[in-house]
Amino acid sequence: MDLFTKYYSEWKGDRKNTNEFYKTIPRFYYRLPAEDEVLLQKLREESRAVFLQRKSRELLDNEELQNLWFLLDKHQTPPMIGEEAMINYENFLKVGEKAGPKCKQFFTAKVFAKLLHTDSYGRISIMQFFNYVMRKVWLHQTRIGLSLYDVAGQGYLRESDLENYILELIPTLPQLDGLEKSFYSFYVCTAVRKFFFFLDPLRTGKIKIQDILACSFLDDLLELRDEELSKESQETNWFSAPSALRVYGQYLNLDKDHNGMLSKEELSRYGTATMTNVFLDRVFQECLTYDGEMDYKTYLDFVLALENRKEPAALQYIFKLLDIENKGYLNVFSLNYFFRAIQELMKIHGQDPVSFQDVKDEIFDMVKPKDPLKISLQDLINSNQGDTVTTILIDLNGFWTYENREALVANDNENSADLDDT
Repeated sequence: MDLFTKYYSEWKGDRKNTNEFYKTIPRFYYRLPAEDEVLLQKLREESRAVFLQRKSRELLDNEELQNLWFLLDKHQTPPMIGEEAMINYENFLKVGEKAGPKCKQFFTAKVFAKLLHTDSYGRISIMQFFNYVMRKVWLHQTRIGLSLYDVAGQGYLRESDLENYILELIPTLPQLDGLEKSFYSFYVCTAVRKFFFFLDPLRTGKIKIQDILACSFLDDLLELRDEELSKESQETNWFSAPSALRVYGQYLNLDKDHNGMLSKEELSRYGTATMTNVFLDRVFQECLTYDGEMDYKTYLDFVLALENRKEPAALQYIFKLLDIENKGYLNVFSLNYFFRAIQELMKIHGQDPVSFQDVKDEIFDMVKPKDPLKISLQDLINSNQGDTVTTILIDLNGFWTYENREALVANDNENSADLDDT
């Protein structure tokens, strides 16, 4: 008993010392205020606002950027390559000393090495370096701007947060000057859906600010600041006024009964009106509908999937519709289920029948799945043929184009040759 008491006391004493040691570990978790803790919530909001203002003041302003450009130009290192001014590492460090404390983070050996390419004198391009600085400043400015809309303060935006951000951004984009205010809500919905369709594949209802900054969508949106943006660029930019009006106009044209929703019959006229009924049935089974009809938001997801079939998020959307047994893969049965509908449409249009066996073999040859009897979503993505495979299975016009691709290419070449001759 004496020995037990002795050892137990020593052990308990060590535990006490260990507990004292634990107290030195810094706190890393802070409970968020509850909804009824109004004062704590206000305090948190104010502290975040002060923090973001401080971060904003740490960024280079226009005058400081102009001064940086002047210093870089003054310290350029000869000889020039064409019209491109260069700077060596020694002068690079000199500029860093004169540019001020805000620029210190950019004048490091790591940044210089990043931008060093094939110059035989060991220099970097002044323009490339300045663009790098501008890009970094822009990213931080945008992050701070987006964080102001992050009501939860946890680094992500909900759908309503992003809607507010884009709504307040509209007046700053000259390319959207012609939009009527009555269309703003539809424009905002159209713009926000692209972010959530591609950046929220699990449909959690929120997107990380980091993911928004990493993708190119914000660049496309802010491209609308350019007053002289070409017509071609506007047509290919989902966020432009012509593109948004095109998508909304298509929706209105499909809505024959003018009830603001689309039935399966109305949606069947989408595009070339050659999608199979089997596929449309699956759309209305799997997608969110109201009394069997589709609203504008659900329609936008549908359009984004069909217009971007090479993208993983779009393939995931279509794959879910094709996976009728919800097994996580496509087998011969599911391929045959959808292709039978294509064969029926071919009969109706008087086209020559095509054997399913041949199409099935072509699909498996294109995809080359890990399992020779099953095609997973990852197999489709890895094959870079997902857009072709899905088109073959859901759209008669797409299948016809695929079947006659060689004749169409030859015809295009002949037309090009005729134009060259003239």
